[in-house]
Amino acid sequence: MAVLRIAKMGNPVLLRKAEPVADPTAPGIRRLAADLQDTLEDIGASGLAAPQVFVSKRVVVYRIIAARIPEGSGLEPRPWTVMVNPLITPQAAEKTPVWERCLSIPGLHGKVPRFLNIEITFQDLEGKTHAHEARSSWAALLQHECDHLDGIVFPMRMTDLSLLAYNDEPGPLAKEVAENPKGIDPLFIDLVERWPGRTKWM
Repeated sequence: MAVLRIAKMGNPVLLRKAEPVADPTAPGIRRLAADLQDTLEDIGASGLAAPQVFVSKRVVVYRIIAARIPEGSGLEPRPWTVMVNPLITPQAAEKTPVWERCLSIPGLHGKVPRFLNIEITFQDLEGKTHAHEARSSWAALLQHECDHLDGIVFPMRMTDLSLLAYNDEPGPLAKEVAENPKGIDPLFIDLVERWPGRTKWM
């Protein structure tokens, strides 16, 4: 097990469609999943896809901790989960913009239209198939990570680039937090609270 280097936006591996995993039970896939978890633990983040560590395979590891659950979402923490060959099916046509960050795009955040009710199907490391629904920021997280498997980083999904900003200048985000912080990931509220310029601009 190891902490791996994260590919940054601009690296070709992040634009490549990842290959399906033929055998989810293969030792190499188990080692990859363990390394992804170790890397997330070291950084303190929620999710990571294999292409982000230069492995073009359809593998995602994620977890949801209590400190990252938006107020009023009704979500509960989720344990470490390994998803092999995940497939997302939206359960409704409409999308809702959600604030996102990415380990492959350090220092930036933006607002990305996402389905807030999805079904996800995937295999685990034993080869067993799972299918369940996910909603709210949980659904958004899964879409973000699965996008990496198709060569998509979150700015490519944005419809309003005026909402792409540096983490230390979160003006549009600060405006939204001031108006109504309900439903916003606490990580983003913390960005606003630590912004020295918020009293001047807000």
